[in-house]
Amino acid sequence: MTRSLIKPRPLSISKKAKARLRILYIAKHALSRGDADGEDGTHATYHAEIRDVLTGIGLNLSVADSYEALFGPVDADFVFPLLNRGGFLNSEMMLPLLCNRLGLPYLGGSPIVRGLSDDKHLTKTVARARGLKTADWAIYRRMMPIKQDRCPRALSYVVKPNASSASWGVSRAYEWQDVRDAVAAIHADGHDAIVEPFITGHDIEVSVITVDGKPVILPTMIVEQEDPSLLRSYAEKRNLVDGQAYAIQPFNDHARLAEIEAATRALLPEYMPFDYGRFEFRLDVTTGAVHFLEVNLNCNLWSRKTIAMAARLGGWSHAELIETIVAESLHRHGLIEARKPKTLLPVWQAGALDDQRALAS
Repeated sequence: MTRSLIKPRPLSISKKAKARLRILYIAKHALSRGDADGEDGTHATYHAEIRDVLTGIGLNLSVADSYEALFGPVDADFVFPLLNRGGFLNSEMMLPLLCNRLGLPYLGGSPIVRGLSDDKHLTKTVARARGLKTADWAIYRRMMPIKQDRCPRALSYVVKPNASSASWGVSRAYEWQDVRDAVAAIHADGHDAIVEPFITGHDIEVSVITVDGKPVILPTMIVEQEDPSLLRSYAEKRNLVDGQAYAIQPFNDHARLAEIEAATRALLPEYMPFDYGRFEFRLDVTTGAVHFLEVNLNCNLWSRKTIAMAARLGGWSHAELIETIVAESLHRHGLIEARKPKTLLPVWQAGALDDQRALAS
């Protein structure tokens, strides 16, 4: 049965506030021309795009590309932090920590909440405590023994840094010796490792923003792989290789949608306020079961990634999504009086597949 599409109106920032507030945007490639980077791929394109969107919105913007921008006094009222991967363990927490040290308001969750979401083991522990179904896993912290008896039983495994993003450092293993070697390699690189069974299937991605302090779930998406038995790589996600063996599409299995949205809502109180993020699940194509995977706060806002595509399905432009996220955070920090939407639901209801495709076109 088709569900009607009910859209909250995007928030906006007044011209007076845009002129008054000094916004500092910090990202690794914030000063680039937008060309793909040899190591980070299209992440560089993404950083440049967000800079251009913020400028196009009319914000009073200054730009930096390093942590040093927050080492001393800062001529800014608010920070938009996207320097999430700084090349060292738990670097995702650094910009929020530096902002806290200076008393500067910033977009996104607090350092401790960012740390919770970036630590996949802690996130799974919280999810299980909230009653979510998740596959068994093992955490192997650095400088601790790598013991086989802690590893769950499986036909094959995913081994990855416990705080990785975009599948950085992820590998597939079948025998214990391969698991052990992969964990040891991650430890040698300065990171903790997590091991979990590989689930043949597709990723389900639930994008969430907050409006007027309340969570709004955008249309849920599926990352559908040509071959669900293969492990997606960092090079593929960052467009460092030719071709793309997956497609991001609307997820329209309404029975499973209800289950996934309920699971997401059960987990949301552990992370709020966070402004925007993505909650990820894995659909097992062999059993039909849905397992919780992880949370990505401050997720990728590039116009070609999930959260922007989900907003577009709901009738919002990329610029409207970004301005709404910034406006909500500015309002939360007491810097502006946000313009409230006329319609706001806790879940942004998705229409049937044909309705969604029409909106996306």
